Amino acid sequence: MNRRELLQRTSLLIGGSLLGADSLLAKNINWDALDNLPEDYAGIGLFSKSQIKLMNEVADTIIPTTDTPGAKAAKVGQFMAVMVSDCYEPDDQKRFMDGLATLESECQKRYGKKSFTKLSSAQRTEFLTAVDKERREFQKNKKKREDPNHYFQAFKDLALWGYFTSEIGATQALRFVEYPGKYTTVDYKKGDRAWGGF
Repeated sequence: MNRRELLQRTSLLIGGSLLGADSLLAKNINWDALDNLPEDYAGIGLFSKSQIKLMNEVADTIIPTTDTPGAKAAKVGQFMAVMVSDCYEPDDQKRFMDGLATLESECQKRYGKKSFTKLSSAQRTEFLTAVDKERREFQKNKKKREDPNHYFQAFKDLALWGYFTSEIGATQALRFVEYPGKYTTVDYKKGDRAWGGF
């Protein structure tokens, strides 16, 4: 690893949650170039292009396009790949990768060997709703708080974090006002979207 890579990764760890990892990484990773890579190319870190596509589709089912762009438009799958590859401990990386494989195999069992990416949007929603119900039960019945979470918990957490710290999430799904170094009071009316800011 060269010094530039080390500084980029350190910046991501220290400032990612404050500034949004999307803004830190956007200068150095051409997210759109992933569409032209061979299927077996190790797209980002531990993840192949097909795995990133799967994560984008899962995230987009969690946060779909409505009157604002969804998670896929915000490239949340790429964000997830960077975070898991660069910031997770090896045990957590393995748990996430195993969870990705479990999600796909459970989907294929339920829908006759059909990949999640090949399901209709109604089937995707139905499937992830069932997985989320399983996640809630698992979390509720954990013996100890420090026991590992259900694999889908990380998917949901990363999807939300990646989306709402992206430019799309912060400026289109949320209302955005940049406050560089000053404190300002902004009126909020019931029913307004929440605020996003960096």
